[in-house]
Amino acid sequence: MGIIEILGLAGSLSLLSGWRFYLTIFATGLAMHFDIVPLPENLAMLDVLASPWVLGISAIGAVAEFFADKIAWLDSIWDGLHTLVRPVGGALLALAVVDSSDPTWQVIAFLLGGGAALASHATKSTARAAVNTSPEPFSNVVVSTIEDVATGGLLVLAFANPVAALVIAVSLLALAIWGLWAGYRAFRRVFPKPVAGQTRQ
Repeated sequence: MGIIEILGLAGSLSLLSGWRFYLTIFATGLAMHFDIVPLPENLAMLDVLASPWVLGISAIGAVAEFFADKIAWLDSIWDGLHTLVRPVGGALLALAVVDSSDPTWQVIAFLLGGGAALASHATKSTARAAVNTSPEPFSNVVVSTIEDVATGGLLVLAFANPVAALVIAVSLLALAIWGLWAGYRAFRRVFPKPVAGQTRQ
């Protein structure tokens, strides 16, 4: 596996962990458990994900996240509780993918992986908080289901074609940054900064 493929896989897993952390862990471990994803020597650290204990815990987490993410405001509480878990998990996934004999690449992967997971997590949290303001209950379920399908499909593609996964990882990162900016602008429109000397009534 070349450096581009390794970066593609690391970037994809990191970004997807910001959306669905437990599903990303479970799907990766399951693919390794059934030898769907052969592990090169430098990815041997990821083999721990195929442990029955890790598979079991991540499966429970994935099911809990699946249902919690479809209930208005409970999804925002869930996201808030995972503000630290997802970025750290994404950073560790990226760290496990790179060559352990090269400390420089490990530090870079850890920082970029954590940053990518944080960006996708923050974008997801912001978007879902906006969706929760909708008076009808169906938009939350629709958005959550789209995220489930997208995450599952991108995980399959990440393992099948790491080069395509790299393109997707970069695109998702750009989309996440744009989403953060768009969310900030929308927030400022709803809650504009008070003018100096102006008092709220």
